[in-house]
Amino acid sequence: MNLFRLDASIFPGTSGSAEIADIAEAQWTAAHPTAAVTRRHLGTDALPADAWATATAAGFTPEADRSAEQRDAVALGATLAAELENADAAILAVPLYNYGVSQHFKTWVDLVIAGAGPTTPLLKGTPTVLVTTLGGGYGPGAPREGWDHSTPYLRRVLADIWQADLTVIKRELTLAATTPGMESLKDLAEEQHTQALAAAREAGQALAGS
Repeated sequence: MNLFRLDASIFPGTSGSAEIADIAEAQWTAAHPTAAVTRRHLGTDALPADAWATATAAGFTPEADRSAEQRDAVALGATLAAELENADAAILAVPLYNYGVSQHFKTWVDLVIAGAGPTTPLLKGTPTVLVTTLGGGYGPGAPREGWDHSTPYLRRVLADIWQADLTVIKRELTLAATTPGMESLKDLAEEQHTQALAAAREAGQALAGS
């Protein structure tokens, strides 16, 4: 058994997405104490920003004529794709930044696609938990309803392209406790926090039993 765990927070010490993902992972490891866990933290160990363009250019270059940089980029894409393909279960903790996915997460997705191809179902049937956190509120009736351009993208990639058996845990209002002007949302934010932690335990148990 092998669990793949990805984190994308640029604040690992205070990451709300990691807190939720940790609970799900703990449920999985309790059921599989000797199993392997493959970790990749894009926030603390970012991938080279130009690697995807280099790997893509290599695809149009005869193998014998590829530069050392192109060969390295192709190998990196293959490694990232293999980490997903070899997983028996997966947990991804991906915050929303600036209304979308961060550059370092998008680089990872692009490199995985470069390594595996644009339609390869790397996670087909693999139980996968996506934890996503959002500082504000983006639901129906919120002033920024419709501004969450991250969650739909994540669903498209994980469920539609890679065909994961996907469970999504979404927590909004993570900045309510510390942001002026959001004081009235603190109780709602705490309620969402509690619900997300409970959902993580449930998702982790399901992940462990799959």
